[in-house]
Amino acid sequence: MNRKPRLNLDFIKQRRVQLGLTNQKMAEKLSFKNASTYFKYENGTYIFKASHLPILAELFQCSMDDFFIFERSK
Repeated sequence: MNRKPRLNLDFIKQRRVQLGLTNQKMAEKLSFKNASTYFKYENGTYIFKASHLPILAELFQCSMDDFFIFERSK
């Protein structure tokens, strides 16, 4: 069986809140137009790009591996 990675949006939101980072601050760090745009990424309306992950890892002081859940595929 293969393991299919899925982005763990719950971890991303929880880590942001733990560190006291606002949606506006995240939008600024990721060069998004505004906090509403970041909110759409964090809630899965938009999909984070690979280029966003190193920035998130640095801000959240974690590994990029922490952003993924590996599901078993049949």
